[in-house]
Amino acid sequence: MSSAEVARLANDIAAQFAHRSSADASLATATHMRTFWDPRMRRQLIDLVAVGTGDLDPVVVGAVAHLDPPT
Repeated sequence: MSSAEVARLANDIAAQFAHRSSADASLATATHMRTFWDPRMRRQLIDLVAVGTGDLDPVVVGAVAHLDPPT
């Protein structure tokens, strides 16, 4: 999956939790990603946040803080 697709999917998930507080939305987004995303997708997202791409919702960036790097 391309980086643009991973970013789009992550932003779409974060948008589903927009009605929650930022901290709660980040945690819910991370929980969704741990439950439903392939480890390769999570790794790709972690790498996107590490390089500081500006295309990610701040909730997504917060969610990555709750994700352990997949092994």
